[in-house]
Amino acid sequence: MSPAPPDEATGVSPVRAAARLRAPLVALLAALVTASAVLLGAGSAQAAGYRYWSFWEGNGKNWEYATQGPSLLRPDDGTVQGFRFAVSEDSGDADRPRRAPDFGAICADTPAEDGKKRVALVIDPGTTADAPDGEKPPALRTVCARVAPDASSAEALAAVAKPLRYDDSAMLCAISGYPRTGCGEQVSGDTGSAKPSEPTKTVEDPDEDADGGSGGGPSAGLLVGLGAVLLLGIAAVVQARRRR
Repeated sequence: MSPAPPDEATGVSPVRAAARLRAPLVALLAALVTASAVLLGAGSAQAAGYRYWSFWEGNGKNWEYATQGPSLLRPDDGTVQGFRFAVSEDSGDADRPRRAPDFGAICADTPAEDGKKRVALVIDPGTTADAPDGEKPPALRTVCARVAPDASSAEALAAVAKPLRYDDSAMLCAISGYPRTGCGEQVSGDTGSAKPSEPTKTVEDPDEDADGGSGGGPSAGLLVGLGAVLLLGIAAVVQARRRR
């Protein structure tokens, strides 16, 4: 097959013209993909978590994230509850206690008593990776609290795991003195270092910033704007080629 004749206006064959047009388009599209990947990767690296004690309820076999705080929840006799210290982004990402919620095993040596209820507790201080700088987590322990029938979960915990520490908003900061300092502080995802927390930060949602943002990544508007700029560049190249 003979090659296509050159264009009369430009003296360039259609095949070569198409090749010249494709080259800058491919380069610009590659730049868009690379820039988006870099920005998204940076967002993942900078994702932040929070270091705090999460509160759990046992359902007989598994753990479920508690929907009420320990100072509000009043567990029934025979209930199993857990506390886990870790760094997590939100309740869906939180680490569960590393011991099964087994009331029979935990309270086997604590007999029932008239006028009292028994609440089994799993207190899991987490791992060294989640510990604040300079601190070592104590061993995980299980304990059976025997308390008044109307006692809250916080009161059951106080009966067996003092000293407890709370902040000004009644957020549980320390169990049995661990950790010594800090309370729901934000932890940088790329370095693991803690950012100072506000002393009056809200108790119930340590997984959100005060301004409601999730933090840690480029906004959708930034990516859309980048894409728009590059697409405009592609359009300019196409139009310039057509004018030749």
